[in-house]
Amino acid sequence: MKALSLQETGKFAYHTIAEPTPLAADEALVKIHRIGICGTDYHAYRGRQPFFTYPRILGHELGVEVVAIGNEVNHLKTGDRCSVEPYLNCGKCQPCRNGKTNCCETLQVLGVHTDGGMTEYMKLPADKLYPSALLNYEQLALVETLGIGCHAVNRAGITAADKVLVVGAGPIGLACLQFAKIKGAKVVMLDMNEARLSFAKNTMQADATVTVGLNNAEEIRAHFDGDLPTAIFDATGNPGSMMATFELAAFGGKIIFVGLFQGEVTFFDPLFHRRELTILASRNALPEDFRAIIALMEAGKIDTNAWITHRIAFEEVADSFGRLLQSGNQLLKAIITV
Repeated sequence: MKALSLQETGKFAYHTIAEPTPLAADEALVKIHRIGICGTDYHAYRGRQPFFTYPRILGHELGVEVVAIGNEVNHLKTGDRCSVEPYLNCGKCQPCRNGKTNCCETLQVLGVHTDGGMTEYMKLPADKLYPSALLNYEQLALVETLGIGCHAVNRAGITAADKVLVVGAGPIGLACLQFAKIKGAKVVMLDMNEARLSFAKNTMQADATVTVGLNNAEEIRAHFDGDLPTAIFDATGNPGSMMATFELAAFGGKIIFVGLFQGEVTFFDPLFHRRELTILASRNALPEDFRAIIALMEAGKIDTNAWITHRIAFEEVADSFGRLLQSGNQLLKAIITV
């Protein structure tokens, strides 16, 4: 069957791979219908993705159809449309035993540490599939993107009493915005991209936006009735941005790092202690996040249509990928049709 591999930085190649081997009792065979392109994929294409080796079949944001199931699988049937949880955990290590499967000690993420969904069919553990009779394949492919923001907001324990600043108006930051709004919090979005900020305010209902500049603290206070944010989500993966959050957080506030980079985060310890700040890392998502997002989407509380700015046929990806990166402000989320 046909697959598309990222052979090296900036170079894709189509090739033929073997059909999946027979199913184990707890596995399912799925046909890939839609693939979301993630920031991770763009970083890999540019040679900037941590923990990545070439060649690799990319693709972890997937909308799939079940075509066969193992004899111990009870929650699926052939023909089911599903979202895929792409985090393959061992189930035995300490975090897995404690319910933190998203940060398993030997975690393998599809399309990053092991081959992903840019192919025709995949064999997967059945418990990584989340069916929906109401959602289409495009919607299901976006569940994982939304899951990153959902998990971060849940991890921070956001409530309607919070004043939230989201730094970075890309897909992950926008997901944080969306779930903080669902919790009832007031949310301000900070970015340097005016087009993204306009989208955040006019489409995603951010309460206010601030353009990166010299007087950000004063502008942010103005939108929070003179207060600083009780929670800051940094979704940039930019070290300067991440370290600047220590000066923007309210006393007693929380900083949640959703983006990451290969390097060290440093801060002035007296500032950290004086404000009694809490720093949280947020990685991937949990099974309950997938189930909750699907329920919200089925109830019409999350609309993914506005997210999709580009649609590409599978056969066109190798030639189109570089051009996507040149789309600038026009690119939010691209979806591949297989």
